[in-house]
Amino acid sequence: MAGESSTAPDGRLDRPADAHESYQAKAYRVDVVPGTGAGTGKEAQYFAYIAYDIILFEEGSIANMTASLIGNVFSFKPLKAARLEDIRIPAAYVKTFKGPPTGIVVERERLDKYGARCSRDMKPKLGLSARTTAASSTRR
Repeated sequence: MAGESSTAPDGRLDRPADAHESYQAKAYRVDVVPGTGAGTGKEAQYFAYIAYDIILFEEGSIANMTASLIGNVFSFKPLKAARLEDIRIPAAYVKTFKGPPTGIVVERERLDKYGARCSRDMKPKLGLSARTTAASSTRR
């Protein structure tokens, strides 16, 4: 899973043949989930701990980094099931994030929504215009 999700060679990248080894994610620990495996009558399940090199991700783009990691976990076909338990982000990487361009106050003003109900996140990646996205958020 670590190799496939980070640097699986597909012949489309212009790089030396062994370059992937420097950047490849590393599975540094695998533990059996308690109550599964030999002697339990249940198929073994595992916790896999995978580390990615920080240079694989664009500085300051926590959203892209998390989307990449989550996409890699859930699109890995050989797994019957997967659940992402935790992501730990190095402080050095977090410090590159300058924050969102606007805060919650501006978002509430744009949506004309105030209070606890203003917890929707904007999803322009769906291909909707800002106006359509805002309109669909206010209908909920």
